[in-house]
Amino acid sequence: MTISTHKKVLGTLAAGLVLSAAIASPARAANTTTTFVVSGGSLAINAPASKALSAVAVGVSSVSGQLGTVTVTDGRSVLGTSWTAKVSSTNFTTGSAGAGEVVDNANVLYTTGVATLASGTAVPLGLAVAASLDSQQDAATATNVLGNAVVTWDPLIAIQVPDTVAAGTYTGTITHSVA
Repeated sequence: MTISTHKKVLGTLAAGLVLSAAIASPARAANTTTTFVVSGGSLAINAPASKALSAVAVGVSSVSGQLGTVTVTDGRSVLGTSWTAKVSSTNFTTGSAGAGEVVDNANVLYTTGVATLASGTAVPLGLAVAASLDSQQDAATATNVLGNAVVTWDPLIAIQVPDTVAAGTYTGTITHSVA
């Protein structure tokens, strides 16, 4: 072997050793702790702004109808939470709300019906029987909410109309709240 051939072989071996050393050498590492925030939304309830029930003749004992879809949206993104939706009513009045112009809220009956879980995971419950709205009542509850959930129902409103009320358009307010 000539010196030139030795240099060539040694150069090839040296290059291979350098390459092997680069691959086999311990790696240097730089860790970056990375975080992000999943922000929760809010707990909200929506109900129809207005509802006109059918007309009823004086002396007919009641009027009823579906109120329209009530929706609770739990966007808090907190696991295992719960909420209760409540409902109440004012008296229904006509004219100056004088004698014979008031249907007392004790005559307003509310039935939640079937509460439907539109999205998310929760255990919704509704009122099984009609409840008088002379005081605030539970309309629906959800327990063990996992993440975001949307629950809906379409309550039946039945108003017992006393024989002693005057003819007129009676107006009252049914209020839904959630906490």
